[in-house]
Amino acid sequence: MAKVDLHIHSNCSDGSDTIQELAQKIKETNLEIFAITDHDTVEGCREMEFYINNFIRGVELTCQADDIKCHILGYNCDINNQKLLDLIEKGKKLRKIKLETRVKYLKDKWNIELTQDELAWLYSRKSVVKTHFANILVNRGLADDTVSAMKKYIDNCKTPNTRFDIKEAVEALNAANAVIVWAHPLGGEGEIHLTEEEFLPELETMKKYGIKGLECYYSRYSEQEEIFLVNCAKRNNLLISGGSDYHGTNKKNISLAKLNCDNRPINAEALTILNFLAASHHSA
Repeated sequence: MAKVDLHIHSNCSDGSDTIQELAQKIKETNLEIFAITDHDTVEGCREMEFYINNFIRGVELTCQADDIKCHILGYNCDINNQKLLDLIEKGKKLRKIKLETRVKYLKDKWNIELTQDELAWLYSRKSVVKTHFANILVNRGLADDTVSAMKKYIDNCKTPNTRFDIKEAVEALNAANAVIVWAHPLGGEGEIHLTEEEFLPELETMKKYGIKGLECYYSRYSEQEEIFLVNCAKRNNLLISGGSDYHGTNKKNISLAKLNCDNRPINAEALTILNFLAASHHSA
């Protein structure tokens, strides 16, 4: 049974592993089919090409669809497409403002002043997110893990909106010939999962904006949740995808190719997106 993981993060966004470390782990675990999907950057894909060439180039864009905060994955994307790169550059500028807001908040609210080394490390990141601040706080001994650090020190900080409007995100991914999938649609790390009744109206909204698939298999989802999502995908003619959302040490108990909370093996044939990606790649 082929090992598959279509949702992996490196330290080009908020993962802990460098691309070189990640490539080594991928080889050691015999992960046969995988995608690099860093938040709002394709630099991890660019770097991975030095170590492994046969992989799916992807990106995870942080979006707002009407009143829905969501993440969308773009698979088989052209990482040199200018429209996508322009959107990523716009995101970098917006996140710089958010970074500076959080630095000031930590000082004003918690009397935590970041050192020059800590600030230099933050500004050196290709895509700064809350996890980077949380890592600093954990390293200082102010929290036991990144999730609790974010909840206590960062989540209540009011920052400018840096989410891409879903229309511009979809437009950029379409320009880059990407296949668009709604990531962890019932809720991601640390979020309360949507009920079936809450999810269905959101699905209609996301379909309206052009998603082509659902991430039905996910490291934090139960068997009941994945069955529900698979059935939704089939009823709505959407592709079925799956990924761990691996972040290295930045997310606990998520290993490569972990596609559900029970560590049950998933047959690659269940991921209908794979055949679609293969066909679209050959026709490109």
